[in-house]
Amino acid sequence: MLIPIKILNPKAAPPAQAYGDGDAGADLASVEELTLKPGERALVATGIAVAIPKGYAGFVQPRSGLAARFGITLTNSPGLIDSNYRGEIKIIIQNTGADDFRIGVGDRIAQLVILPIEHADFESVDELPSSDRGSGGFGSSGKKADGRW
Repeated sequence: MLIPIKILNPKAAPPAQAYGDGDAGADLASVEELTLKPGERALVATGIAVAIPKGYAGFVQPRSGLAARFGITLTNSPGLIDSNYRGEIKIIIQNTGADDFRIGVGDRIAQLVILPIEHADFESVDELPSSDRGSGGFGSSGKKADGRW
């Protein structure tokens, strides 16, 4: 699949797969320099825009190495890029680690995964079909028979 990209900033790098076509995600790099203190978050520019084909969406996800080594994550992970969006991709990055984290120009800060999506129509009903799970959520599958976690 060919995804057209537009370079909006001369410091920008196109999305790149580190190991080739076996990679599900393409790395996104920063065009800014900044330091995130522990607990801080920032909106970081990538300097690129993309044209994702209709029937697909882009999902911006954290890089596992940054998460494991430094506690760097994306606040709204996965970030969603709709096929009709043509603006700059920006990353909401957060430092959950104990130390300052420096981001430099060209640093890979997230990854973009392109996936097919299904358009859904919604219909208001009086009752939903039943399921084994029912309305249980937010940890309901972790409860023991006696109600403990």
